[in-house]
Amino acid sequence: MITVRKAGLSDTIQDLGRFGYQKYGVVTSGAMDAFAHRVANLLVGNEETEGTLEMTLVGPCLYFEEHAVIALCGGDMSASIDGKPIPMWKPVFIQKGTELKMGPAIAGCRVYLAVAGGFEVPNVMGSYATYLKAGIGGCEGRVLKKGDRLPIKARKGQAEQIFSRLVCDKYCIQSTDWTITSNVRPALADQYEIRVIKGRQYSLFSEESRRLFETEGFAVSSQSDRMGYRLAGPSLHLEEEQELISEAVSFGSIQVPADGNPIILMADRQTTGGYPKIGQVASVDLSLVAQARPGNYLTFREISLDKAQELYLRREKNIQELKTGIALKFR
Repeated sequence: MITVRKAGLSDTIQDLGRFGYQKYGVVTSGAMDAFAHRVANLLVGNEETEGTLEMTLVGPCLYFEEHAVIALCGGDMSASIDGKPIPMWKPVFIQKGTELKMGPAIAGCRVYLAVAGGFEVPNVMGSYATYLKAGIGGCEGRVLKKGDRLPIKARKGQAEQIFSRLVCDKYCIQSTDWTITSNVRPALADQYEIRVIKGRQYSLFSEESRRLFETEGFAVSSQSDRMGYRLAGPSLHLEEEQELISEAVSFGSIQVPADGNPIILMADRQTTGGYPKIGQVASVDLSLVAQARPGNYLTFREISLDKAQELYLRREKNIQELKTGIALKFR
């Protein structure tokens, strides 16, 4: 059991999303940074579909009522126990009766905490993901608050193997002597180059708007949330104003409303949209967008669909190699 002694800014249970219900108007939700979520689960021996705790900008204080093995991936919130820093991107044994403190994000925007076994929360429509506006999934469909208690599932298979290898009777921070190689982890910064594919309505934008989109930077607005990132920068407009029929949208679709300020649709995006789409973020760079904080700058670089698919397959190969490597480490 994990008790929330102090809530962060926005702490929710997330997984890889709620699929199969968009035709009924139910959004997908899920982790904003799916890469960090997946790796955190793999590091503690869970399936990638288990729920993790997504913490945004300012993290919570968590009290562990039992021994546990956790992994922290994504941004950096200076995690510590009794003032001693907790390493990231590796499995870490947490002693019963200790408090894990997370502070403000000093790099990135979101941190994912996975616990060996997973969190024991209700499965709603095939997912543990929290969708705040509908109040479903996770912990009663809301952000965590002080006093909440999160049960931990019984560990099985590889999760139990990793726990058994790291468990320690004396008070200490026990971890592995290896971590995830830095060239696989997304590099966190204050400005990101985001690779994009041309959107369905790209050709409808004026030549000047297309040029500005590809050459100028856009700041992430403080009005951004899990539904979408509002960007401030050059105003983009169609060559000729026209009404468009609403159509399906996806994670990373870049819509441009009438005011000319782009919006990148994120995990809690609506199921359809009628604004013209100037671009689509390549899936490998969605993690970078998810880690961008208000005030950070994004620039866009066009790539082909073939290149985006090649990058996606390369990342999936890296994740599979990581999965195999972890299994070999703890067999």
